[in-house]
Amino acid sequence: MDFSIQKKEKDSGRKHFAAAIIGSGPAGLTAAIYLGRSKVETVVFEKVIPGGYVVNVEKIENYPGFVEGIAGEQLGKLYAKHAEKFGAEIKCEEVTKLELNETPFRILTSLGSYTSDSIILATGTSNRKLGIPGEEEFTHKGISFCATCDAPFFEGENVIVVGAGNSGAQESLYLSRFAKHITIVELLEFPTAEPILIDRLNENERIDLLTSHSVTSFNGDKLLSSVDIKDIKSGEIKNIKVKGAFIYAGEVPNNDLVKDALKLDDKGFIVTDERLRTSIGGVFAAGDVRNTPLRQVATSVGDGAIAGHEAYRFLEERK
Repeated sequence: MDFSIQKKEKDSGRKHFAAAIIGSGPAGLTAAIYLGRSKVETVVFEKVIPGGYVVNVEKIENYPGFVEGIAGEQLGKLYAKHAEKFGAEIKCEEVTKLELNETPFRILTSLGSYTSDSIILATGTSNRKLGIPGEEEFTHKGISFCATCDAPFFEGENVIVVGAGNSGAQESLYLSRFAKHITIVELLEFPTAEPILIDRLNENERIDLLTSHSVTSFNGDKLLSSVDIKDIKSGEIKNIKVKGAFIYAGEVPNNDLVKDALKLDDKGFIVTDERLRTSIGGVFAAGDVRNTPLRQVATSVGDGAIAGHEAYRFLEERK
């Protein structure tokens, strides 16, 4: 699907909407579907491509209804198509500022200015960085945060993956199609990925798992050529020759637009009630950016449904 062409054809030129959604992942686009079905004029802002982070996932196996799994890119396109079917406008513009001190709320983007009577924040999360020597220097020069995007660049090479949660495990399995050998480095004494993923890691001859270890530095000249790894228990540091490193060390909320305006928890996630209302009336949060106990496609879709419904109720009560 060519979103640039689609956007040009369906751009109404409207500058005010009843509902504005920031982020077009599963939560944002589900909210758009619910609002659209309620005949609410809705706009979705996305700085990259519709679908959000899910488009980078090779295969999603735990989303109900897709028994054999579905490619993340395909699912993202289906979400976007569904939202547009019910009238949502998807604008590929980065939101640079939100003014939430009065209504209608003002939304400033890379291409213009808009107003809206309600806002749903579905901005998701970003990969947490390690903050160790060489990380900034070798990002995009051997260090990556997306195996689905960059794995082919490391065909036949040795790589490491930092983190043995679900993301690290899934991306390691995908990397094994290309890389010669993968070393997963996990700080904890055990991997935290789902048991079915751990079984697949153990069955894969190209993958080794090092628990109770941490990466202390990334090394190289112009490109990454090795990493230093520390044994947490013994304190021993050893050097491993690698061409690539993929980091999955947790998530940080994309809260820059509202960190000084909304109530956040101690980790920076947006605090909501059970109706996904934030500390400002008319502003809702859905998906991974809010303080939720589980961050999965299925839970984001559920959040989107609630946020869309509650935004509609808010708009109706204002009438």
